[in-house]
Amino acid sequence: MKVAVHVVGRMKAGPEKELADRYFDRFAKSAASLGFDFGGITETVESRARDVDERRREEAGKLRAAMAPGSALILLDERGKNISSQIFADRIAAIRDGGQKSLMLAIGGPDGHDETLRSEASLLVSFGAATWPHQMVRIMLGEQLYRAATILSGHPYHRA
Repeated sequence: MKVAVHVVGRMKAGPEKELADRYFDRFAKSAASLGFDFGGITETVESRARDVDERRREEAGKLRAAMAPGSALILLDERGKNISSQIFADRIAAIRDGGQKSLMLAIGGPDGHDETLRSEASLLVSFGAATWPHQMVRIMLGEQLYRAATILSGHPYHRA
């Protein structure tokens, strides 16, 4: 299953980008033997629309345009479920094992995700009640994808 990440916003060069890239690279290398093909990260610029709802709609349109037809969708959303790493790994594996050919994970802009997009998602995930900077969320998503691959492969990286 092809796994891709879509983010609203650009990450500047620096230690945060290096760390995020390191985790996504680890995921790409370790997940291939598990039937996952990392398709990379697509960055789109934040909408400049004046209205919050219009910004969300524009950003949702860019996400839909980047998705392969029939993709499963996981949104990182502050109103999502705060789940364990094991459950995250199990959900990704279930999507793969259910015959999906592609999965898109998406980090929204400062205004969050459009409601219609939220209703279409297979899973809404929150990394806790705190608000995190975009760079941190990208690092945490990369790490959780890598951790999911290690959990699914039985690697000792994840010790619970």
